[in-house]
Amino acid sequence: MSASAAAAPPPVPKLNPVRVPIPEETPEVRIEDFREIQHPYTLEDAVLEAKRCIQCRRPWCVEACPITQDCREYIKKVADRDFDGAARVTLEGNPLATSLCKVCYRYCEDSCVVKKKGVPIAIRHLKRAALEIGNSDLVYVPSKPRGQRVAVVGAGPAGLMVAWELGIRGYSVTVFEQEPRAGGLMQTIPAYRMSDADVQRDRARFRNLDITWVPGTKIGREFSPEHLREQGYLAVVITVGTSAHKTLGVPGENLPGVHPALELLHRVNRGETVALGRKVVVVGGGDVAMDSIRTAIRLSAGKDVTLVYRRSRSEMPADHEELHGAEEEGIHFLYQRAPVRIEGTAHVTGLVVQTMELGPPDASGRRAPVPVAGSETTIPCDTLIIAVGQRADLEGFSPELQLKVAGGGWPEGPLPGFATPVPGVFAVGGRSVVYAMGAAMDAAAAVDAYLCQPRGETAGARPDPFGSGGTFSRPAGYTKPIRA
Repeated sequence: MSASAAAAPPPVPKLNPVRVPIPEETPEVRIEDFREIQHPYTLEDAVLEAKRCIQCRRPWCVEACPITQDCREYIKKVADRDFDGAARVTLEGNPLATSLCKVCYRYCEDSCVVKKKGVPIAIRHLKRAALEIGNSDLVYVPSKPRGQRVAVVGAGPAGLMVAWELGIRGYSVTVFEQEPRAGGLMQTIPAYRMSDADVQRDRARFRNLDITWVPGTKIGREFSPEHLREQGYLAVVITVGTSAHKTLGVPGENLPGVHPALELLHRVNRGETVALGRKVVVVGGGDVAMDSIRTAIRLSAGKDVTLVYRRSRSEMPADHEELHGAEEEGIHFLYQRAPVRIEGTAHVTGLVVQTMELGPPDASGRRAPVPVAGSETTIPCDTLIIAVGQRADLEGFSPELQLKVAGGGWPEGPLPGFATPVPGVFAVGGRSVVYAMGAAMDAAAAVDAYLCQPRGETAGARPDPFGSGGTFSRPAGYTKPIRA
């Protein structure tokens, strides 16, 4: 054999555009209750799907992931039938993997090269296969104790990520959460997508880290971040998310039968009895609106559910998979309609809407809806759910923090590393579970750098969370993030 032949690169696998189908319940069956819609791959189906991956030299999927999850590597291990190895790779960089393998919006799949010729690799579902077939009952290991205390305000995705990043670095972390359970807005995700058990399975891997959980405590109302600093916390990270709902601002919004979406979803997930009427209308076009309409059709006695959205279908910000699932389940969609007022006396009886034309693009880049004169109509309903966005509850937070409210409503520190002008106080969030986690990675690194200074040390990369002595590094071929 010649030297040139010996040095020849391995052949590139032939691209297979057809995805191994993900098993799921039929729409007729799934709308009767909150059973999980999608089911896991069998071992053989997972291997078959993983072998579709052509293992790109430049890992486009990894570059598209806000937390730099090395999906290329865990897919390779699944293809090699090394499910234990795949589970370990997944959990090395993703402490909320059990949750994300069901609810992540798959930015990696959007950038998959196979998508150019067919259906992208089922990267999210292969993550689930790695965790459910492989050994995912692993426990994170802290580094040598630093002897420095950090407070994290909020136990949503960003707060959990900050706690994990700092916990494996050896810091003593206290997480304050206003709700009884960790998860933040993940606790509003319906059980047909993800359950609280998934969140708790992720959190169980934190059990050997020096993390103290303080539920039922709202920082801002009971203690200020500055007060926590006075109590001996050397840094405070605010990750309060967007737990407060936005209102329509139209007459009749306080009528009985009108529900804020987040409150409704929380109640359902807590197991409370929630009775909806026979004709349900949901206003909104985002992911919370999708969760609301799909929850409503499972609870409504009449299974008559309509979504009202002021723009067109193509401009709806909700995840396409959720929108398609809602359409399959028989939900009605009324586009380019905006609420004018809510009718009723002792109870809601209808929603008056106005037709909207789409004008020039607004500040968000989408075409601005413009009312059409004389186009008002009434949609009869006995239940109305408002899902037009969320905002942060910043009660009790000092103006001195100069918190910057992002477009999605969460607060951020205005300085590099998400720092605020108050020394030692940071604030961070994100527009989805994994984006919040990605921003929290950067904030945690900034906190580490801030706390290293008094010790005369230089902050380094995240240590291996399983205690091998290695550190986090991006995979071979990685050049730059696809999304900042």
